[in-house]
Amino acid sequence: MTYRQTWQDWLLHKALPLWSQAGFDRDAGLYHERLTFEATPITLPHRRLMVQARQIATYCQAALNGHYDAGEQALTVLDHVTQRYHRADGSAGWVFALGPDLAPSDTKRDLYGHAFILFAHGWAYRLTKDPALLHRAEASLAEIDQLFPSAHGGYRDVLPATSDRHSQNPHMHLLEACLTLFEVSGREVFLHHADAILKLALHSFIPAGTDALLEFFTPEWKPERPAGQNRVEPGHQAEWCWLLGEYLRLAPDGRHAAAARQAQHRLHDRLQKTAPGPFLPDALLDDGSMLEASTRIWPQTEMMRLLAQHGPADIQSRQERLAIMSQLFFTHYAPTPLNGGWIDRLDEQGKTATDHMPASSLYHIYSAGQAILGTTP
Repeated sequence: MTYRQTWQDWLLHKALPLWSQAGFDRDAGLYHERLTFEATPITLPHRRLMVQARQIATYCQAALNGHYDAGEQALTVLDHVTQRYHRADGSAGWVFALGPDLAPSDTKRDLYGHAFILFAHGWAYRLTKDPALLHRAEASLAEIDQLFPSAHGGYRDVLPATSDRHSQNPHMHLLEACLTLFEVSGREVFLHHADAILKLALHSFIPAGTDALLEFFTPEWKPERPAGQNRVEPGHQAEWCWLLGEYLRLAPDGRHAAAARQAQHRLHDRLQKTAPGPFLPDALLDDGSMLEASTRIWPQTEMMRLLAQHGPADIQSRQERLAIMSQLFFTHYAPTPLNGGWIDRLDEQGKTATDHMPASSLYHIYSAGQAILGTTP
């Protein structure tokens, strides 16, 4: 069996059914946040907007791709999410989380969650062509501009603010959402926002003189720490490489196309040098030294997606590494006894470092899986 066939069997017949069945809370009409390794739901004090949005987007994509038909379930969840999270406390935006009683348990606004609810609307619109979804996406983007703007460009991470730290990660996912919405609608407002985020990324997230994508910044978008002491996550580096490829696909003559292509090659080259092994570590410093040698599942899937799509390297070398990473994925992260589930984190010795399966990982896994299934064996 080729690695592509293994992915198809596991993803379509095990993982996607698991998380739409055991991972779906029928009483609440929402998705569960976590399952035990025996696929039993775990009750938590918070049910985050981000997790709901990721699952909605994933199952809309799976329905569109003909991989698994749980699109109607996802659309119903989106209706419930809109009713319960959007302006649930009477203020603009989407609340962070609901409690077990389905009332808001945390009413802060986070850019990360708002990016993913936009992403979910993009895929739901693509599935249904319901103009109300596109209208709500545009309104939510306007709320982001209203709620989160930072004095020096870009956006704050969370409101009310708990620190002055600024992060690249929510911007990355807002870029992803805007590109998705631009592709399905053709509306310039989404490309305009994507261009603005990309300009910030090219200028500040990847500081001049380095090929490292940094994580955290001052309010002026300067590196949070001195050179050599800043956190770099190879998984996000791979994710940005792929997103830059998406920008180039959707806007080949865009205002930042040339710079995006150069940045993609620089990030990819550094990724090969600082994380050449089969697994991507959780974190390095910007001088290339190891910060966290543990490994999570999502950086591996981001690297596999890049190998399947938009990787600057030649196709043969990408396919060879993809085959190796796929074999290790099913050995270490998605072993057969879990029957569609996964181990989210391994410690430095490669041993399981978690006691549950988080639903949030499915977004990363499916993104990689669908890219792999779109390639030739």
